[in-house]
Amino acid sequence: MTEITISQEEFLKFREFFYRKTGIQFEDTKRYFVDKRLVERIQATKSDNFRNYFVMLRFEVSGEELQTLTNLMTVNETYFFREEYQFKCLVASILPELTARKKDQRPIRIWSVPSSSGEEAYSIAIYLLEQWPGINQWDVEIISSDIDTKILAQARSGHYSPRSVQKLPKHLLDKYFRPAGDGYQICDDLKQAVEFTRVNLMKPTDMRGYREFDVIFCRNLLIYFDDLSRRTAADTFFDALNPGGYLCLGHSESMSRISSLYQVRKFSDSVVYRKPKES
Repeated sequence: MTEITISQEEFLKFREFFYRKTGIQFEDTKRYFVDKRLVERIQATKSDNFRNYFVMLRFEVSGEELQTLTNLMTVNETYFFREEYQFKCLVASILPELTARKKDQRPIRIWSVPSSSGEEAYSIAIYLLEQWPGINQWDVEIISSDIDTKILAQARSGHYSPRSVQKLPKHLLDKYFRPAGDGYQICDDLKQAVEFTRVNLMKPTDMRGYREFDVIFCRNLLIYFDDLSRRTAADTFFDALNPGGYLCLGHSESMSRISSLYQVRKFSDSVVYRKPKES
């Protein structure tokens, strides 16, 4: 069997194509990671070489191979209660401020993107149930989205490894999970509290249905984007938020360096970004 290799020209060609489709920019330091997964898919699809595979990838009408490759190329590293200080900020500051000025009884809408395997969205649900008194007065909708269909299936299953739940206090682990196989299964009530959807932030047609959110969590995604993709994401989130809504980023990310659309809001627990209220 002839060994399949990816030339520098082919790597650059693929990198540009994948960037246009997903907004994710692979640096040269990711070359081994990208090559390895490309070779896997070239072999799996029985393509003779990169050229034949790339033609198929670009012109396949169903887009199934691009989705399969995207699933392989995206990184999903998370755990329950990651960067917990923002969940504290959500229940102690953001939600009380939002509900105090809310003029109707429509549900509070929270969007977690990227979903990864669901730990963030389920953590939000647990925090609301445990720490926010307003949960007894307000309906809450939690939507969690990702470009990776395989990881979304994992999130919907609600099965987690011991590593994923290691930061959870034992009383919460006992309350919301049960031992299952070599890990833990989340309870049905929490599974039903989160809706998982597939979305590509760089694709306008995907974004049409994502509007009127009160809070968006987008943590540790923008670090994988270049400046142009970050600005596109910033505009997308701005359109998706209600006036006065909040955007929460990861601790190493700053919207101030990306877009001037947002107001910086400094709470005691966290710095977040607000869409200005309508005058």
